[in-house]
Amino acid sequence: MSIKGYRSSWRRSSHSAQGANCVEVAQATEAWAVRDSKDATGPVLTLTRDEWTALLDTIKTGTHDLP
Repeated sequence: MSIKGYRSSWRRSSHSAQGANCVEVAQATEAWAVRDSKDATGPVLTLTRDEWTALLDTIKTGTHDLP
């Protein structure tokens, strides 16, 4: 999936302070993009709106929590 217009609007959580050990997200018209903050020119995971919503739902319910 190609995402246009996301490169200048990357955001990260305010809880991450100045550290580089986090992910950054950017919203485009029809999708969300996720990347590793340590590698701004590296690969980008792109998600449709439905995929982004499903990911957030599973994070909120603890599906991805470590035991």
